[in-house]
Amino acid sequence: MKWIDFERHIKAKNIKLFTPLDVQRFLSRSKIAITFLIHRLKKQGYIQSIKRGIYKLSDEQIPDLYVANKLYEPSYVSLDFALSYHRVIPENVYEITSITPKTTRRFEIFGKIYSYRRVKKAAFAGYTVAKQKGCSFLIAEPEKAFVDANYFRILDGLKPIARFDKEKINPEKALRYAKLFGKSKLIGIVKTTLQ
Repeated sequence: MKWIDFERHIKAKNIKLFTPLDVQRFLSRSKIAITFLIHRLKKQGYIQSIKRGIYKLSDEQIPDLYVANKLYEPSYVSLDFALSYHRVIPENVYEITSITPKTTRRFEIFGKIYSYRRVKKAAFAGYTVAKQKGCSFLIAEPEKAFVDANYFRILDGLKPIARFDKEKINPEKALRYAKLFGKSKLIGIVKTTLQ
């Protein structure tokens, strides 16, 4: 298969990140043929590997938050990055922080750091769909990002978030999310900091 045909297939289906299985499905070729095709296209510089088994077109500019969701699934962007995104905290945050019900992980891809913190399944909630450059991604609501961040501050032995815009946090909603963790200390922090 020629590069131009491969590129046309990918762009026609609006696929930003793809796996060999995705390519196998839309090209209807054998697994071996797809393995060779991906290897050849990568060697020629037409595609790049963002993580083992996940690729993108080399010239494709993909939003970091979309990459964060796809890099380690299921996950949603949260913690300090989401608080900064929602302008709840004044700081700019460069590490893209996410929540997952899977094992805690950290990746460095193209000079960006993507980190994932584990929560129990019951607390894997409170996110919404947002869009950047036509790509949808999951991000915590301001209240959930606030609760997630304080939960991990407790675990890491740090003080609760002190500098934040209270106007951007609904106290009742934050308390509902805090209760998902079943930790009285977290519930107490949310109650006292949002009074």
